[in-house]
Amino acid sequence: MNVNQAMRRVLSLVCASAVTMVGVAGLLAGCATARPPGNGSATEQNGSAGNTHIAVVAAENFWGSIAAQLGGERVRVKSIIAIPDADPHDYEPTAADARALASAQYVVTNGVGYDPWVTKLIAANPEPGRSVLNVGELIGVKEGGNPHRWYSPDDVHRVIDQISADYKRIDPADAAYFDQQKQNYETHGLARYNQLIADIKAKYTGTPIGASESIVTPLAEGLGLRMATPESFLDAISEGTDPTAADKITVDKQIETRQIKIFIFNSQNSTPDVTALVTAAKNHDIPVAMVTETLVPATASFQDWQADQLQGIQQALSNATTP
Repeated sequence: MNVNQAMRRVLSLVCASAVTMVGVAGLLAGCATARPPGNGSATEQNGSAGNTHIAVVAAENFWGSIAAQLGGERVRVKSIIAIPDADPHDYEPTAADARALASAQYVVTNGVGYDPWVTKLIAANPEPGRSVLNVGELIGVKEGGNPHRWYSPDDVHRVIDQISADYKRIDPADAAYFDQQKQNYETHGLARYNQLIADIKAKYTGTPIGASESIVTPLAEGLGLRMATPESFLDAISEGTDPTAADKITVDKQIETRQIKIFIFNSQNSTPDVTALVTAAKNHDIPVAMVTETLVPATASFQDWQADQLQGIQQALSNATTP
């Protein structure tokens, strides 16, 4: 078990400590009157400066990238999880993160148990005028379900619709501007992303694939690919627990007998088990594709990051040979 996985087991203690920290007298007293400066744990993604901005905080930079592009000059977006090796599951929020959330007009959190520290920090400083978009609640996925909603193309488009609608509600005077931003993003910004999804679905629907963890499942569903790896194995790797012996045998056999066409793994959670599976897949001439949990590089846009990964998956499928 790697360090990140071990830390997930103490997430509740970490978040409780953070909430206690932000409750210290005076910490949040100035938050409601002044927007905090940038800090090392968060990056800002925004258009050129205008006269007014909606202060937006996104828990993760994949949602932050979308929020920034939909808001353009009318928003200023701060993404808290903004470096590739940070894991939202075990992230330890800072006082600066708490200040950013306290002063935000609009917060985007993934939900589904993925970033519970956001809810705790917001609860520590309630603000009636603050709007919160919980992606899991929007999509209807409860805690215990698959939290990786940014890998579902349908869910991404629902989030886009909701963020745009929320911006217009918060700033109705700029409704026409937000409509134009949304249209530009959907027709131009997401053009390559949408085309790759359509191309893969058209050519490879029903193709059996294997994966290292559950982050790949929403994407496989969106692409029409058939996930052959047992869900219990995918969940175990994602949650940092040991897969069962039966699941290991099944996954090994799927590779050895080439029951899968390609294998997709999350390079940001490459445990010894995962590394062994990647090696085995390559040894059995099964093409391997890679995904990551957050934007790589951290400066990439959501659509460029996803499109590059989709292109890698498309290439792996093209290279796959018949078992």
